[in-house]
Amino acid sequence: MATTTSDIRNGLTLIWNGDLWTITEFLHVKPGKGGAFVRTKLKNVRNGKVVDNTFRAGERLETARVERREMQYLYEDELGLHYMNTETYEQLTLQKDLVPGKEFIKEGGNVDVLVDAGTEEALSVEIPRHVELLITETDPGLKGDTATGATKPATLESGAIVNVPLFLNEGDLIRVDTSSGEYQTRVNAA
Repeated sequence: MATTTSDIRNGLTLIWNGDLWTITEFLHVKPGKGGAFVRTKLKNVRNGKVVDNTFRAGERLETARVERREMQYLYEDELGLHYMNTETYEQLTLQKDLVPGKEFIKEGGNVDVLVDAGTEEALSVEIPRHVELLITETDPGLKGDTATGATKPATLESGAIVNVPLFLNEGDLIRVDTSSGEYQTRVNAA
């Protein structure tokens, strides 16, 4: 599909320089002298690379239709990571490098897979911003040891290792920020 710079918005996916790019930021600029233009920040859908680019006002752009599909993580083997579409039950295998933060997703966890609607090619995987996981292995905690701010490593049920406060124990449920890999808070089990 073709569009112009007047239709630019955050989240729009373009075919630019032979690859798929999503607009993450844009600014329409009308200088006092010269032609108007649109300053953009583009993120490569396949590898996550971010670049700045300027388009002339009215320039024609080719857009791509990218769909977000919820999928469930099944397992990992030598072929890659296996996912199942939660609506159609179709299975999909992706290379490990397409899934940043995969260490925070446990088997049975849900992710969003971005798919090129024209070719049905899986482009990338977006994991949830925060996940709740059980601590499966860590040194025993000490009651009341909350004032120092010291941390210790803990292995989570997904296999990820994060630093947690000293008072946490095996079996505690915690919330982790998947973008930074940092402990956020302990979650009270209901």
